[in-house]
Amino acid sequence: MKFTDLETTTERLELMKTLANRFQSRAHKVDAEGGFPFDNIQDLKDTGYTTLTVPKKYGGKGISLSEMIKLQELIAEGDGSTALAIGWHMGIIYNLNEKNSWKEPIFKFLCEQVMAGSLINSAATEPKTGSPTRGGRPETTAEQKGGRWLLNGRKTFTTMSPVLDYFIVSASLKGTEEIANFLIPRSTEGLTIEETWDVIAMRGTGSHDLVLEDVIIPEEHIVEPIKPGKKRAMGWLLHIPACYLGIAKAAKRYSINFAKEYSPNSIQGTIIDLPNVQQKIGEMELKIMQAEFFLYGAAKQWDESTEEEREKLAPVLGAAKLTVTNSAISIVDLAMRIVGAKSLTSQNPLQRYYRDVRAGLHNPPMDDMTIQLLAKHSITNN
Repeated sequence: MKFTDLETTTERLELMKTLANRFQSRAHKVDAEGGFPFDNIQDLKDTGYTTLTVPKKYGGKGISLSEMIKLQELIAEGDGSTALAIGWHMGIIYNLNEKNSWKEPIFKFLCEQVMAGSLINSAATEPKTGSPTRGGRPETTAEQKGGRWLLNGRKTFTTMSPVLDYFIVSASLKGTEEIANFLIPRSTEGLTIEETWDVIAMRGTGSHDLVLEDVIIPEEHIVEPIKPGKKRAMGWLLHIPACYLGIAKAAKRYSINFAKEYSPNSIQGTIIDLPNVQQKIGEMELKIMQAEFFLYGAAKQWDESTEEEREKLAPVLGAAKLTVTNSAISIVDLAMRIVGAKSLTSQNPLQRYYRDVRAGLHNPPMDDMTIQLLAKHSITNN
């Protein structure tokens, strides 16, 4: 069965639940080995999932933001690394269609490539500039050479790099103050992936370094200028908190199943009946409800807003990411308190959930920037 053959959100969610169970069975091996979930990504490609955010006029389904993040959340319940990795591809296509900032021929070309199975992600972070959301100027350079572009530089955190077919790379234009994005095919001579990803969280995202050495691309592959100053509101980035909410739900489910089965000889029955355990379960459920209302409320507001209204939603989107991500961290902590020391064993999925949810603190927008944005918003509208 394929997502592309299904017409309703309900049907697509059911198919995703099946895939998520499959991903869950593979998650420990990928994490333990620090590998990459090749099989999971291939399953998503084979079922047509990677084409769902392609606009209908190019053969995709053009799904809403709300549906996209719900599907992403389900993937994360199976494997957080897979969800975060494929979420960038899904969100970028959704965003490019929505903001309509690329010239039609190059965007059409990209959509056709995605419909044929290609995957894409952006490469913007650099060792010296840090997160692009902080406003650093790229040290990666681009210069015109005989009607083509010559690029040199290094990008870090290039998520899903083992299987990407296209990279959107930010670069400074030599001799100017301008910055722009370039579309670079993986097959381009001089483009290499250096396997540098060595972390304890989201070990399976394959977020290695992208190295560009005298990479030459056609002139039309300069796809978009990057203007300094105020950033656009980006609803598609809600795929990030959706990922961490999915991980938190997996932790809650594991801890409840454990509590239903664990029966120490100091009590009659299982620990699920103990008031202190039920207290923690109730706290987890409350945090999940709060996170869901915030996340899907923000997504619904985005889906139902005009372009002008969406530009005012940056504070809401940032607050949703902050709230959901920090709630997810608390939920996993509560789950581990229920399970106890067993949650720290290498075979127990809770220790992976614990490591993975903390990665959300370092995904954009960061908490401090969100708080500053909310302060400015409050002051302006007071």
